[in-house]
Amino acid sequence: MPIIVTAASGKLGRLVVEALLARGAAPSSVVATARDTSRLSDLAERGVATAPLDYTKPETISAVIGEGDTVVLISSDAVGQRIDQHRAVIDAAKAAGAARVVYTSAPKATTSDLILAPEHKATEEYLTASGVPFTILRNGWYTENYAGEVAKARESGEITSSTGDGRVASASRSDYAEAAAVAALDDSTAGATYELSGDRAWDWDELAAAISEITGTPVAYRRLSPAEHAAQLAGFGLDEGTVGFVVGLDGNIRDGLLGETSGELRELIGHPTVPLVEGLRAAQ
Repeated sequence: MPIIVTAASGKLGRLVVEALLARGAAPSSVVATARDTSRLSDLAERGVATAPLDYTKPETISAVIGEGDTVVLISSDAVGQRIDQHRAVIDAAKAAGAARVVYTSAPKATTSDLILAPEHKATEEYLTASGVPFTILRNGWYTENYAGEVAKARESGEITSSTGDGRVASASRSDYAEAAAVAALDDSTAGATYELSGDRAWDWDELAAAISEITGTPVAYRRLSPAEHAAQLAGFGLDEGTVGFVVGLDGNIRDGLLGETSGELRELIGHPTVPLVEGLRAAQ
């Protein structure tokens, strides 16, 4: 039966489609969906089925999901609106009699104080209560989230944050995408919840060293207090809400909420996760 990938024009969704093909899925068995299917034309040329799907338009969701389908639900990037959007996909999957929903969640979503956890917690609870078979992939942090720091550090010679000595067990999007492909293709993952993270947790001194290796120039890590960090971000012209979010997230990292290395990602994909330097270099 088809494997439907939502948000396939996005950075993670596209990689999930690529990982499914790399792991032997027939192109015709994969349905790549997006609000704008023109962004999927290259996949269509390779034999991948494509279809419009908009999280905010339930009729487009129900038109795609059929009985026995596996749905890879890539979490929406619309912070504050995710719950309703995810519920629309879960409702359509239930109504259609889908075989399973594979959902990309957040670390320890149901118990964590992570600033991004609440919407994922609500989605997991709704999915569990729906009765639709599921696999939950609690994705840790993406190495690519720090790709922009490379260019900044090349100019300034430093990176700044209020993460203190906090650590992040990041992995590359390709690692998480491969995990989603494995889960979608392997029915034995049904009912499982995976805590996914990179093989090694790094701190900001190590991030600075990694960026220095890429740029070939010295890069230092300058620690900021939360107040100093907020003032710096406001000086860059960021609005109050964004400032609060970024500083709050750094606080989460400082408190160790993204630093656990469970080893489950490595086990699921069958090989080591991409190291920090390699992940950052590939994102340039």
